[in-house]
Amino acid sequence: MPDAIEDRPERHEVVADTLLHSGRVWDVARETFDYDGKPITRELVRHPGAVAVLALDDDERMLLIRQYRHAIRTRAWEIPAGLLDKPGEPPLVGAQRELAEEADVAATTWNVLADFQNSPGGSDETIRVYLARGVSAVPAFERSDEEADIEVRWVPLDDVVDAVLSRRVQSPSLVVGALAAVAARARDWTTLAPGDEPWLRHPVVGGDPWVTR
Repeated sequence: MPDAIEDRPERHEVVADTLLHSGRVWDVARETFDYDGKPITRELVRHPGAVAVLALDDDERMLLIRQYRHAIRTRAWEIPAGLLDKPGEPPLVGAQRELAEEADVAATTWNVLADFQNSPGGSDETIRVYLARGVSAVPAFERSDEEADIEVRWVPLDDVVDAVLSRRVQSPSLVVGALAAVAARARDWTTLAPGDEPWLRHPVVGGDPWVTR
């Protein structure tokens, strides 16, 4: 039988590492690594990673937020999400915080829904999508900048999937989360993991960083 379809971590010696840009959110580096005796140089974005939250209410409506994204000149529908930029904060706690800060919502039940790497050809950005259920409102959070006019809407999960498949929404966390949710639902949610499952493939959270920080 062939091996299971699974990404396989692999390490190659980094022989040179140059920081090209140190930014507020992420850095840009140039690394040269040994690949079967041959040096290869690549530029990459070093990213702290992020968490995203797919919140479902008792009617299987999915929580969406819409905000302006300057890089794509678009007011885009997304799910609540945020960077892992608070030292020592567990990813699950970060997800709970982001749900409250961006949508004024809390949840009693948390599971890991999906993990993905946004652009592995040139970035180490890794994102975990949580499924949050047992939702309730919390006091409104004071938001600023692009988040000051966030629009919040509860939309049936199947309608969100229709929007994904018709390419009307393109946020990667929303796309991955919605499709993973309908697939998990079809399997009676048996694919879900506990909310505090170790995040072994994250370059920093996993405890075995594969890049120089």
